[in-house]
Amino acid sequence: MAILLFYVTHPDEATARRIAGQMVEQRLAACANVFPIQSAYWWDGAVQTEGEWVSILKTSPCCEAALEKALRAVHPYQTPCFLRFEARANEDYERWIMDSLEDNGNPEQ
Repeated sequence: MAILLFYVTHPDEATARRIAGQMVEQRLAACANVFPIQSAYWWDGAVQTEGEWVSILKTSPCCEAALEKALRAVHPYQTPCFLRFEARANEDYERWIMDSLEDNGNPEQ
């Protein structure tokens, strides 16, 4: 069994918490971690540096498309960052993730 981690950047803490909470409430993610970061990136022909917030959403691979669609619908960035990482965890934790998503049509249930 595998889990999928979505790494998502946000402009501020309130946005990160709101979006992460929505994804968990919709059972597209079993849980989310939210924390501050400092970013440097190219935008409009120059290097930008600023504070952002990240959420790491823990989900099942079967929820990938639905989670991305829901994120795109509410994310404020013109070019949002949605990075996916396949991961393995201890069996009990992976089972908890799958159980937490079961009302979202998770076929592994």
